[in-house]
Amino acid sequence: MPAETAVESRGLEPVPDGERRGRVRELVPTWVAANISVLLLTMGAGLVIFNGLNIWQVLLVAIAAPVLSYGIVGLISIAGKRGGSPGMALSRAVFGQRGNLFPGALIWVARWGWETINAVSGAYAVLTVLDLVFGIEKNTALIVVTLLFFVGCTFLVSGLGINALRVCSTWSTYLFGAFSVLVLGYLVAETDWSAVFAKPAGSTAMTVAGIGTIAAGGISWVPSGPDFTRYLPRTASARGMVGATIGGAAVVVIPMVLMGAVMAVATPDLATAQDPVSFIGELLPIWLAVPYLLIAVVGMLLINSMSMYSAGFTAQTLGIKVPRAAAVSVNAVISLVFGFLLMVVATSFFGSFISFLTLLAVAFSAWIGVFGVDMLRRTSYDGAALLDTTRTSAYWYRGGFAWQAMTAWGTALVVGLLFTKVDWFSGPLAGTWTGRNGLGWVAGIATSAVLYAVLPRSAPTAPAPPGATEPALADVPPAAATLSN
Repeated sequence: MPAETAVESRGLEPVPDGERRGRVRELVPTWVAANISVLLLTMGAGLVIFNGLNIWQVLLVAIAAPVLSYGIVGLISIAGKRGGSPGMALSRAVFGQRGNLFPGALIWVARWGWETINAVSGAYAVLTVLDLVFGIEKNTALIVVTLLFFVGCTFLVSGLGINALRVCSTWSTYLFGAFSVLVLGYLVAETDWSAVFAKPAGSTAMTVAGIGTIAAGGISWVPSGPDFTRYLPRTASARGMVGATIGGAAVVVIPMVLMGAVMAVATPDLATAQDPVSFIGELLPIWLAVPYLLIAVVGMLLINSMSMYSAGFTAQTLGIKVPRAAAVSVNAVISLVFGFLLMVVATSFFGSFISFLTLLAVAFSAWIGVFGVDMLRRTSYDGAALLDTTRTSAYWYRGGFAWQAMTAWGTALVVGLLFTKVDWFSGPLAGTWTGRNGLGWVAGIATSAVLYAVLPRSAPTAPAPPGATEPALADVPPAAATLSN
């Protein structure tokens, strides 16, 4: 597919060097757009109400979380320029053609929840605008219509592909930035700052847990990082990629989380509300609330579009043999169904959201440790072997599995859950220091990284001889195990 084509038709196949015309600076609006969500306001309020933090601790959380989480996103995204393929396709080189189905399936399912949360938030924003402007109160039929509208727009943008995402990300960055400055100015003028600064400090454990909560959103983007860097030339600066990723996220996360913490002073029930968006209409004048919410809808639409864009690739790696745009439709339908249940049946949006984020981080962390250590050993990928899902693939290993990667991944997944506690689940080690500080996902990354690093390396397989039932392992020394395109 030519890089200039409006609708991206390329799926898992690597991007040829001649079509890699992307620029590192394009990553800034990409990761700005990935964080344009009013949910950050709700999460900032939660740091004050549930974690009991003061404004200075919230500031520490707001800075540390994006640096930590999007630093990992930036590092893993370097694999995209090395291999020119989506993250979960590159993961085949690590786990094996069959082994990759296991983390791929878990990550795909986890995206259902993330897309559902964003679809619900976008629908609530539309409902709030309708109430503010026309006085139309929400009902079940209207909920269905707004969900259909939001998910339909998401499907359209994500189906168009990378170029549409880049254009929308750039313009939404400018618009959201401008109106966020207006909102910030209004809050500065109207807030009772003596009440804000009078709040006592919370515990260190709650501060660390807050960092994990905010960072969980960024952690969920780690496997998708290469999806947005595969059009970058091989000569693109790795340091610049990491910096642009962190900078794009931080410029949104820091002020949004802080604004949410300040808003919590005026609306202490913000973090416990079933509707996480309508409070904006109560706190801001209508001339500011309506355009801000409309731009926030665009932002959340982009977040979901980026997630569905990556989910389409993940579906293809699972063997769903349809074009990427068609694969996206599966996630669109799922987010519609789950979104309806969350808006109509669930009793606590914020509790469900935080529980989901916690489990999401654990699910992704086991993959991150394994893939990250593999990146330290590998500088390029065999494009043909990535696409070859038969026994002839160099990434077939033993029976289609790289047992070292699978062992490290499975063990880390269990370890992470042992230290995790959410509304409907509590691991037996959740009461330990690691569990109380919400560091189950860190335990997962550390476990998978250390275990995979000490286990012997998987050697790539040679093509199977005619009539062979199982390919013979190539006698490749460790130094030669790095493959080139």
